[in-house]
Order: sequence, then C-alpha cells, then structure tokens
Amino acid sequence: MNNKDIQDLIKLINKTDISEFKLREGDFEITIRTKDYHKGKPVLPAPQQVISVPTAAPVAAMPTYQAPPPMEVAAAESAPVEAKATTPEVKNTNHIEVKSPIVGTFYRSSAPEKPVYAKVGDRIEVGDIVCIVEAMKLFNEIESEVSGTIVKVLIEDASPVEYDQPLFLVDPNG
Repeated sequence: MNNKDIQDLIKLINKTDISEFKLREGDFEITIRTKDYHKGKPVLPAPQQVISVPTAAPVAAMPTYQAPPPMEVAAAESAPVEAKATTPEVKNTNHIEVKSPIVGTFYRSSAPEKPVYAKVGDRIEVGDIVCIVEAMKLFNEIESEVSGTIVKVLIEDASPVEYDQPLFLVDPNG
C-alpha cells in the first residue's frame, strides 16, 4: 500500500460515518480514526471540538473559523493565521478553497531546502500537488481538486491543520 492508496483510503473514510478503520496486510498495519472517535466509542461532534496534534511545540485549541472584524483585515503579518484564513473568502466569493483532507502538520515543500509546491501566482491544475500534510509520521501529498491561479496561501509552513481547513485560495478564472 503506497501513500496515494492511504490518502484515498483516508478521503473515503472521511466521507462515511466510520469512526475507526483498521487494515492489516502481511507486516503492514494501519489504523485510521476520525475526529468523532474517542476511547473506542464514537461520539457526537461538539460545536467547537479540540483535536490534539502531536507537534514540537504545545498547540492551543484552534477556534472555529469566523471572519475577523474589519479592523483585523488590515493587521500586520503578526496577525493570527486563523484571522487570515477567512478574510479573503469574505471579500471575493469567486475564489475556491483548497482544503486539508486530513488533520496534521502543513508543509509547503518536501524538505526545508526544496522549493515550495505552490505559491501565490502559480497556475495549478486538478491533480497537481500543492503541499504536504504530515499525519502520524506519514507525509501525505495533497492534490488540488480545482484548476486556477493561487491567490493566497492561508496557512504558514509547519503549522497544524484540521480536517477541512482551507489551505489555499484559488481563482478559477485566473
């Protein structure tokens, strides 16, 4: 089973009501748990669910995505990533979001010294790799499901991401 097969399996499981999935083929074993899994029992999702993601530094609970007040739109680069994540969508509804299909850590390139997969102004096509999301020591290449021009990168490199969190804004007409 290769990374593409695992990604496809994760996408498939995320579209179902399955809370835990185990697969064993010879020496290979994988267990996939959705965010609705808790100590072996499925639970109903809370309005604001906290998901723990193993990282080098402690991670605070990520709030649900809400548009910040207009004053925060013009804030300096030190503004929180969450504040930047939804402001472009509010201003331009023609943009399409490329979202994370899994929980993990977002990386723009395959290694620190390597070039980024996609940057602002790049033209992408359906199936192009736009980033990597590392989950449980597996590096999952995230493919674009839309064609267009990247307008904004919504997440900083090496930041934790949640399932269905917007990563990029794409102008389909660009």
